[in-house]
Amino acid sequence: MNLFHEVRGQGPALVLLHGWAMHAGIFGPLVERLAPHFELHLLDLPGHGRSRDAGLPLRLDSAAEAVAARVPERALWLGWSLGGLVALQAAAAHAPRVRGLVMLAASPRFVRADDWAAGMDAAVFRTFASELGRDYRGTLDRFLMLEAQGSDHVREELRLLRTEVFAHGEPAADVLCDGLGLLEGSDLRPALPALAMPSLWLAGRRDRLVSPAAMRAAADAAPRSRFHQVESGGHAPFLTHAGEVADALRAFATDCPP
Repeated sequence: MNLFHEVRGQGPALVLLHGWAMHAGIFGPLVERLAPHFELHLLDLPGHGRSRDAGLPLRLDSAAEAVAARVPERALWLGWSLGGLVALQAAAAHAPRVRGLVMLAASPRFVRADDWAAGMDAAVFRTFASELGRDYRGTLDRFLMLEAQGSDHVREELRLLRTEVFAHGEPAADVLCDGLGLLEGSDLRPALPALAMPSLWLAGRRDRLVSPAAMRAAADAAPRSRFHQVESGGHAPFLTHAGEVADALRAFATDCPP
């Protein structure tokens, strides 16, 4: 079975990749603002949403390749959170197909290291993985609360996340564990200096999951990059500050070569 793939709007192609445990429907507020300006390619990652039974493993290389095979060449790619790792993998491995890269609340390395102080403690992701089998829904809800923390509209953001997470069924626990493993173990920083396309690093200042400092450091390591911070945004600024995020994307797209 193929990945779920929906096309909305008209204009330059823009690929939207969602985060852990979610699906493309989470981008609803952003789609509303971007559809008049872009041809939006909305995909559910392997094992998630309407791609739950796609039969593809949740790995960065295979997910990036599967998405690249389904979307137009020279598209802009946007990845939120876990989707950012897939988008960055595609930008590194399939550079001729990627016109520009947008990392939305996403980092090339999510966990802390001796040379990456702005990452999270790896134990956070291990704890979520160990608790999935014991309390599936409770564990997912705790992750959603972590995503919403810090936003100046925390209740609204959490409500939207809770509304969407099971809108297209429950992701399999083993797939979610694979995703947490990617968040804990992936390190794509070596790919940054060689990025061939412009990149936009779009952070929420109050994000408790992906530090804006980490995103700024990543932007500094990539050529032709720009950094934008949503001052009152958390981990999902496109839910509560969709207008600002959409404006930043439109400005970035204008500067990307056709």
